[in-house]
Amino acid sequence: MREKLIRSLCNIKPEHQGCVLTIGNFDGVHLGHQQLLESAVREARELHVPSIVMTFEPHAFEFFAHEKVTIPRLSRFREKFCALIEHDVDYVLILPFNQEFASLSASEFVTHILHDALHPRRIIVGDDFHFGRERQGTFSLLKEMGERLGFTAESLPTVMLDGERVSSTRVRKALSDGDHAMVRRLLGRSYSMLGKIRRGDQRGREFGFPTANIYLHRKLTPVRGVYTVFMHGIAEHPLPGVANVGVRPTVDGTKTLLEVHLLDFNQDIYGRYCQVEFCEKLRDEVRFPTFDLLKQQIAKDVAAAREYFNKH
Repeated sequence: MREKLIRSLCNIKPEHQGCVLTIGNFDGVHLGHQQLLESAVREARELHVPSIVMTFEPHAFEFFAHEKVTIPRLSRFREKFCALIEHDVDYVLILPFNQEFASLSASEFVTHILHDALHPRRIIVGDDFHFGRERQGTFSLLKEMGERLGFTAESLPTVMLDGERVSSTRVRKALSDGDHAMVRRLLGRSYSMLGKIRRGDQRGREFGFPTANIYLHRKLTPVRGVYTVFMHGIAEHPLPGVANVGVRPTVDGTKTLLEVHLLDFNQDIYGRYCQVEFCEKLRDEVRFPTFDLLKQQIAKDVAAAREYFNKH
């Protein structure tokens, strides 16, 4: 996997050049993004050149918001990278979104970032693609400059679902609403998070419901509450469980944490990387006046999860 990652323009090699390139933030890698990836891979194979996805860290809205981020990312970079390479792209090029990058004019972006570094044969973008300082660059400019610099540009139409555009914003809304059936339609899969299992304060074990604790390392999370989940990467098959995403207000928690109680599973999995797939939302996170009431509710959540998996 790591050999598919190109960290910055400094690491561009001759074998990367002459590529078919697609560009974007790809937050969530939804159906619209997938159309771009499939088109880039298909055309690269026809031309016998590499396919490259150019993306950016941090997300533009995080950079411009500084510490006052109000929009939750659907995917951290590791999650996005894993989703991108599942679509058979040859390389993922990650560029730092910093002040220098944000200050580039649209023509400077095309000339220095795209042409001089990559010498692409073809660039494929979505019909809402803008680039350069203050998003001044348009597809018309990209196509015009491509004719002068030696590459062709293609804009793919928006992917529509139920008469509305498929977008990362729409995925966030479906997650916020707890509409995981819609999430699966927009993503073509269930929403999931990746992380490393850490030792917690063992309070779940004291309650009789031990949990695998995963720190989310994100300013905001698009999911919050109690969910039925599958955990992947621990056993040969997905393990069913019930998860809480939140700050654990009953124990005066402050950091957002993903806690997963696996049903009928009791092995030491600390330090393992896993993928948690969100199936259905059971309820919101609430503060309970006593630990006994919290323990009773956890028992109800586990029972609800068992009922869900028995049906599905």
